Amino acid sequence: MDCWKGAVRHSWIYPTAIICANGFFTTMRPSEPFLTPYLTGPDKNLTTEEVTNQILPVWTYSYLALLFPVFLLTDYLRYKPVLLLQGISLILTWLLLLFAHGVLAMQLVEFFYGMVTATEVAYYAYIYSVVSTQHYQRVTSYCRSVTLVAATVAAVLGQLLVSLAHVSYFYLNAFTLASVSLAFLCAFFLPVPQRSMFFHKRDAPEPLPGPGKGLPAGAARGPSSCQGERSPDAAARAPSPQPQAGRAGPHAVLSVLLQLARDLRGCYGSRKLLCWSLWWALATAGFNQVVNYVQVLWDLRAPSHSSAVYNGAVEAIATFLGSATSMAVGYVKVNWDLSGELALGIFSALDAGSLLLMHFTDNIWACYAGYLAFKACYMLLITIATFQIAVNLSMERYALMFGFNNFVALVIQTILTLVVVDSRGLGLDISTQFLIYGSYFIVISGIFLIRSIYTIISIKCRNTSVAAESTAL
Repeated sequence: MDCWKGAVRHSWIYPTAIICANGFFTTMRPSEPFLTPYLTGPDKNLTTEEVTNQILPVWTYSYLALLFPVFLLTDYLRYKPVLLLQGISLILTWLLLLFAHGVLAMQLVEFFYGMVTATEVAYYAYIYSVVSTQHYQRVTSYCRSVTLVAATVAAVLGQLLVSLAHVSYFYLNAFTLASVSLAFLCAFFLPVPQRSMFFHKRDAPEPLPGPGKGLPAGAARGPSSCQGERSPDAAARAPSPQPQAGRAGPHAVLSVLLQLARDLRGCYGSRKLLCWSLWWALATAGFNQVVNYVQVLWDLRAPSHSSAVYNGAVEAIATFLGSATSMAVGYVKVNWDLSGELALGIFSALDAGSLLLMHFTDNIWACYAGYLAFKACYMLLITIATFQIAVNLSMERYALMFGFNNFVALVIQTILTLVVVDSRGLGLDISTQFLIYGSYFIVISGIFLIRSIYTIISIKCRNTSVAAESTAL
């Protein structure tokens, strides 16, 4: 019996099932689409200005402060303790939401929620440390799909409970507390990995998957160096020295930091990767800002105390559209080297139009439609950007670039929050904020449309020159 249990725990199925259960219950939060109506309603009795200008900005600040130390701590502690920390933070978040009152208590809620989002990296990185490379593609699909399903189910369930069963927002939050508590229990049953990407690497790397076996999202199809527009030299192709397992002391920390700096310099030396990363950081900052404050705008257009609220249904449809557009990328045959920047410019312009529509309209249904279009366009482009970066990098460097791009996005988002939203800055009303966000995406669109025109003209001129030389010969 002990042998059988050991075999189960060392197979890829057991940790995949547990981490997927953890991801499902972590994301199964039916109260989340109704956060603003709950805070401004009779349960908490906060004003819209307090929620917008004093409470919600705390999430951005805490997320920025915690992201980098949590990133290093996640790898150093080998994921499981950080997943437990995430569970504790979720439980504290919803306990405070249920039973605490006042602006200060809700700011503490946002701090713990910043901890939750900072620790999400542990969920997505854990599985690669406990399964072999031949299972990467399958487990990646499972881990990401289960969170998508959970988000959709949570939004639909929340909407049904509010609209049909007339369940109060308080009991929706109680349901969420039960779900995140189950996620915390699931984390206890996860096996502790023996390796991690940076601090606890194996002495000998695992063999890459053989022919016909899937590569992970983000695994390289070539050497571990970044493949840019210039051919890397032999030294760049050589594997970088990494700290070995069991040597995760202060010297190992310094060694990892130096290696991360070298890897970042090498990756961003590619103009193509730099372009995709620039859009990633700029657009993600705007996207996070819109998602964080859109419920306040909806509450302005259709106040929850006097109108039916369909936030859950809109979030469910938005999640479905996002997954559909992401899946469609895999079936579109496009030369992204030639047309990628043009796509970034065009769809960023559509994002800008959607946000401006949300600013100028007083109709809640037009506001909902603008949000659906905005989220679908962003999810389409972020999938393309992720793929374009992933195919050129090893798993370690992809994880590093993913984290750094999100860190830059968070810095930009913090600046937007401090200047536009925070009461210590301009403290603009929510409608004017969306005018700013729409203008922000117009700037992003302009940058990449100009860049795409330059790229297309350069390629055409180069092809014309080559053709003329061939004719002359």
